[in-house]
Parts: sequence; C-alpha cells; structure tokens
Amino acid sequence: MIVDKNDPNYRQCALTVMDNIADPDVRFDERGVCNYYYEYQDAARKGVLMGDEGRGKLGELVHRIKMDGKGKRYDCLIGLSGGVDSTYVAYLVKQHGLRPLAVHLDNGWDSELAVKNIENIITRCGFDLVSLVVDWEEFRDIQLAYLYASVVDIEVVSDHAIFASMYKLAKEHGTGYIISGTNIVTEYIMPPSWLYDKMDWSNLKDIHSKYGKVKLKTYPYFDFKKAVYYNNVLRLNPVSILNYIPYNKKAVKDIIQKELGWRDYGGKHYESQFTKFYQAYILPEKFHIDKRKAHLSTLICSNQMTREEALTELDKPLYEPAQLQSDKEYVMKKFGLNNIEFDKIMHLPVKRHSDFKSDRKLKARYMDMLIRTEPIRRSIKKLIGR
Repeated sequence: MIVDKNDPNYRQCALTVMDNIADPDVRFDERGVCNYYYEYQDAARKGVLMGDEGRGKLGELVHRIKMDGKGKRYDCLIGLSGGVDSTYVAYLVKQHGLRPLAVHLDNGWDSELAVKNIENIITRCGFDLVSLVVDWEEFRDIQLAYLYASVVDIEVVSDHAIFASMYKLAKEHGTGYIISGTNIVTEYIMPPSWLYDKMDWSNLKDIHSKYGKVKLKTYPYFDFKKAVYYNNVLRLNPVSILNYIPYNKKAVKDIIQKELGWRDYGGKHYESQFTKFYQAYILPEKFHIDKRKAHLSTLICSNQMTREEALTELDKPLYEPAQLQSDKEYVMKKFGLNNIEFDKIMHLPVKRHSDFKSDRKLKARYMDMLIRTEPIRRSIKKLIGR
C-alpha cells in the first residue's frame, strides 16, 4: 500500500523527518517518535568515540598501522570518490602521517567536478592513486539488468565492484587496513527496504543472468569464498576512523575546501552523474523513496541540523526542470535507451531483491558456525599460549 502526505494514515516522526511513505519498517511510539531515532542514539552511544577516548583509540590505530606497515610501500588503503567523507579521510590520513594507496573506481559516471576534486586531493596530499577503469560494456549491461529487474538498489553494481577491488589490492600490497569514510553521525539512518547487501554476489549474478546480455569477463566480484578468505584468513577489514573524531559535515566542508581545493556537488553522493539521477529521479518517481529524509534525519540526530531546517530542505525540489531534462537525456544516451524504453522500465512492477538467488543463508550458517566454535578456538589459543 502506497501512503502519501494526503492519506489519513500518513505519519511523520516528531523528532526526525522520517515518515511512513515507502517504508514498511518504520514504527512510532506513543510520543510519535520513530524507531530510527532510538536506533541512532543506541548506535552513537556504542560506536561514536568522543574526546580523549576517541583521540586515544585513533592514536592506537595509527600507531598499529604504521608498525604493521614498516617495510611496505603502503601501510593502508583509502577509497576515493571525491565526496565529502572520502575526501576528509584522505585529509586525516595525511595529517596523521600514514602512507596510503588511494583507490578510485571509474565506472564511467564520474562528473567533471569529481575528477577535478580527486586530482586536487591527490596533488595536495602527495598520494599514489590507482584508478580502476571498469569495462563499460559489462558495467552498463549489469546496470541495465538491474533496471529491468526493477529492484531498488542499483547502486549494488558500483559498490560491489569497489569493495571487491579494494580487498584485492589490500591483499596484493600486504596491508590489512582499508580506511573507510563510513560513519554514524552523518549516514547511519537508512530504512532496510531502501537498500540491499552490497556483497551478495549470488544476487547480483542471478539478476544479471536473467536480464543481462553481455558475458562478464572483467567485472570485479566478491563471492562467499573470497569473503571468508579475505576476512578470516587475511584479516582484511574496513576501519571507520570518522567515528573516532568530532565529525561535523559543515565544518568538514570548510576544511577540505580550504586545504584540498574541494568543491561541493550539491547533494550526497552526487559526485556520480548516475547516482544523482538515481537518487533524485528514479527512486522518488518509481519507488516513492526520497533518501534526503534519511540523510537529514541523521544530521538532526547528531545535532548538526534542526528539524525545521530539514523540513525546509525537503520542500525544495529534487530537480530543477531544465537540469532534469538534461540529465535524463544524458543517462538515456549512455544506456542506449530511448524515451519509450525508459518509460517502460519506470513502469515495470517493483520486485524485491529476495525474488532472486542470494548467499545470505550461506553467510548466516557460516556466522552461526563461527559463533559456536569461538569458545573452542579460544581454549586452543590459551592451551598453546597464543
């Protein structure tokens, strides 16, 4: 059932701007406060380290990375999209004297501003950059398959390739540290039904096998066996250092503009031309999802924005008409679609990712096995003195 603002069943959180439009998982208590508010507070209490605790934790991490990286060309990896979070990670890594390899995935959708931002970051920080250019015909075919599959999270296609590439490079360069820009205070809130597991290779492969036309030969992938090997044998795991420091989005933008020559895109993840069109047009038009609600609600919860300011922001159009027309024509041309074909895609019945194959059950069984055998492993380590 689709609820809109004129529906008598419409509800919006009393403290954030989350509502029950296109969100089957939102719940409200007797005060009208939604579950996401309480979930954020719990996550921030457990995961955001402030003051001396955060500085101490970050200092220990930096020391460990430097020690483990002795004799190696790089002591860590950082992903670099040109967005706020990844740019600030680059700035912090430089400030702490680390020696990262910066990694960028060029999927054919980078805006000119994103390219310029990345150039400025690399030049001013003095980092080495690996720009991984994916095969456009393969990548385009997977994205089209997702569009025809009519599932919500087409960004899986980019994110999966990024993660797979980062883990592979970490293995090649012998570092267990992948420093990530993910953080709680600016991006924690996101309804589960608005996205999907980025690492579910079985799901991606099944969607492509049903709707794709091009054989995948070079697309970077990360299956269950690789996940086990990288995470539990090589111990490669992302580290979210932005949770160890005071992270205020507005203040950070001022810093990276001054220090790194960074320029704003005007929206979260809008450094990608496709992501901008997906978030500002495809999601709201087809799935009735406005991701700004989640992004703004997180900023409200972290006291970086008032609810009134967020409501004002939501009143602004996602697209100016002229810009929408220009971006739509560009996206359709890149995909090789005409208006009739694109309209057909936009009117296809929505499907769930769970309508396709998945490795989630396999991962769940594996995690259950790890939990059950952990006491045994600890006993063995204690017995042999390790």
